Amino acid sequence: MTAAGEEPTPSAGELMHALVERLYPLCRSITGDGVRATLDIVGEYVPLEVHEVPTGTQVLDWTVPQEWNIRDAYIADSAGNRVVDFAASSLHVLGYSVPVSRTMPLSELREHLHTLPDHPTWVPYRTSYYTPEWGFCLAQETLDALPDGEYEVRVDSTLSDGHLTYAEHVVPGQVPDEVIVSCHVCHPSLANDNLAGIAVATFLARALAEETPYYTYRFIYAPGTIGAITWLARNAERIGRVKHGLVLACAGDSGRLTYKRSRRGDAEIDRVMSHVLVASERPHHVAEFTPYGYDERQYCSPGFDLGVGSLSRTPYAGYPEYHTSADNPDFVSPEAMEDTLAVCREAFSLLDRNRRYVNLSPYGEPQLGRRGLYDSLGGRSDAKQAQMAMLWVLSLADGERGLLDVAERSGLPFDSVAGAADALAAAGLIKA
Repeated sequence: MTAAGEEPTPSAGELMHALVERLYPLCRSITGDGVRATLDIVGEYVPLEVHEVPTGTQVLDWTVPQEWNIRDAYIADSAGNRVVDFAASSLHVLGYSVPVSRTMPLSELREHLHTLPDHPTWVPYRTSYYTPEWGFCLAQETLDALPDGEYEVRVDSTLSDGHLTYAEHVVPGQVPDEVIVSCHVCHPSLANDNLAGIAVATFLARALAEETPYYTYRFIYAPGTIGAITWLARNAERIGRVKHGLVLACAGDSGRLTYKRSRRGDAEIDRVMSHVLVASERPHHVAEFTPYGYDERQYCSPGFDLGVGSLSRTPYAGYPEYHTSADNPDFVSPEAMEDTLAVCREAFSLLDRNRRYVNLSPYGEPQLGRRGLYDSLGGRSDAKQAQMAMLWVLSLADGERGLLDVAERSGLPFDSVAGAADALAAAGLIKA
């Protein structure tokens, strides 16, 4: 309860939305100062280890590209009025545009302009990372209103040797085995794709830091594709520690939750996410793996074959606002981001507790009453369920099956099964 005159404490969803709004204006790309500025802000919420990888570095089959930075860009009419202005939105410039300073007729300029005729008030997001090009993105209604004539075209950018920047945050666990949580930090002024994922990952890291997780959680903030590839190339010796993983993207829209399975299709994270979504009775969809999408396809590539799935709400390209100016802070909501965060916390809580146990008294059923285990259930409304959970854990505690197997086989809630395992372990009847 808030005392009179005091401001109410913002919810996690409201704080995540505020972070999205703060990051939204920054011009991000796969390299450059926009990425660094983004990581500087995220670093105010969780401590980050920032890595700079020089241009020309070989990373698997790729090479770290030149660094792109931009200071200004515009199209001005003959009176000097800026009809398209980078200062108004970072989406107005084709990502990785090479420098240009020219005057040209509209007929020639049109070859470098990108619009969305089906959504005449929206500005598209377009890039040209690996082909030298320049261009502008604008609303179709703006283009339609331009009269023929000469236009000044200016892109004040640099494309030169520099670095690719990514960052990590680690929440230490009880064991060195790792769960990776990855989000991309390369899209300019797109709230759902990618800022909501950044916000959810950041607040998930904060929440885990308040606990003592079983696994070590490694959060990776990297440019899409080339960033994940760079991380994999630079962490080959650590790959064996990665037991599970989750890519977060499109985490803040009003659509139902969507989980995309790993390439394996039956990785533990796949089973955990499916179980949590079904048990929660949230509207959701579980999709099979495809080698297209976000960075799950890098972590799941055959040479690494990590158990990494992807969690979003409406998937990439599944909503009209995707990669347009309509994907703005109004498109994402505090409630949706808070729900995505809650699912992640529920899933990782289950993952942390999904141990394999061995029955230390496997010959016949051990006498639970003598150990006070039945007495401990007295008066509980779920006493019968708790008793059944103990019997199921004892029956399946063969060192091969985890507690999720027990829950699925028995049809009992995972929390009941995990509670039974805790009680049986305390009584010396099972061990992990």
